Amino acid sequence: MAELLIVLGILSVLSLIGGSWLSTQIPHYQLNGAVRQVRADLLAARMQAVSQGNEFRVLFVDEEHYDILDDDNNNGKADSGELVEHRSILEDYAGVTVHSNRNPIFHPRGTASSLGTVTIANQVGEKSITISITGQVKVKLPQ
Repeated sequence: MAELLIVLGILSVLSLIGGSWLSTQIPHYQLNGAVRQVRADLLAARMQAVSQGNEFRVLFVDEEHYDILDDDNNNGKADSGELVEHRSILEDYAGVTVHSNRNPIFHPRGTASSLGTVTIANQVGEKSITISITGQVKVKLPQ
C-alpha cells in the first residue's frame, strides 16, 4: 500500500510539472500553427491563380479574418458568381491576430502584386510572412 502511495505521489508531481510546462508552450504552438495556416492559404491562392488562369486576391478584413477571392473578371471586387472563402484565424488559433499592410494579388503566371508583409502575433511574439514579386511566400525568421 505504501508503495502505491509513493508511485501516485511521484506521478502527481510529474503531471504538475508537465502540465505547467505544456501551458507555457501552447501559445508558441498556436503562433506557429497560425503562420503555417496563413502561408498555406497564400500558396493555395497562388496555385489556384495559375491553374484557373485568373487573379486571386487575399483580402485581410480585420485582425481575425481574411478572405480569398477568386476574381474571375480581374476587377478587384467580389462580384456575383465569384468564389470568396472566408477564413477566421481564431477558430483554430485562439489569441492570434493577423495584420497585413497590403492585400496581395496573385496573377495567372504565378507572380504577385500589391506586395506586402503579413504579421501574425500573439502574447509570445510575432512572425512575418513576405510575398515577393515572383509570387514566393516566405516566413521571415526572427532575428
